[in-house]
Amino acid sequence: MSTGAIIAIVVVVAVVLIMVSLVARAGARRRRDLRRDEARELREQARRRTVDAEGARAAADQQSAQARRSEAEAEELAAKARQDRALAERQSMAAERHSEEARSHHDEAREVDPDLSGDGHEEALAIDRD
Repeated sequence: MSTGAIIAIVVVVAVVLIMVSLVARAGARRRRDLRRDEARELREQARRRTVDAEGARAAADQQSAQARRSEAEAEELAAKARQDRALAERQSMAAERHSEEARSHHDEAREVDPDLSGDGHEEALAIDRD
């Protein structure tokens, strides 16, 4: 083999090695760019999900606060109902006492009044009319 042929083979091999190296670098650069794009997309998805999560958390906090307000209102209404029930019971007891006092006074008046019969029938009818 001649020297020129050896030099030509060496040059061809060197060119092929350089081309393989360039193609390998270009492939590596392309893969790196793809990975950068993928990482950028993943970060954007993470940001969107973070915003969504913060919105959901804010909505949950608001719902929780509304529930606490509703519970407080319900407790206040229940306390008012207990007060009203106690007042009604006191008024009922007072009305019963007044009725008993009125009956007692009617009985006493019937005993004292010489014009009424002793059975109290006319007086009962008069009370019913009132």
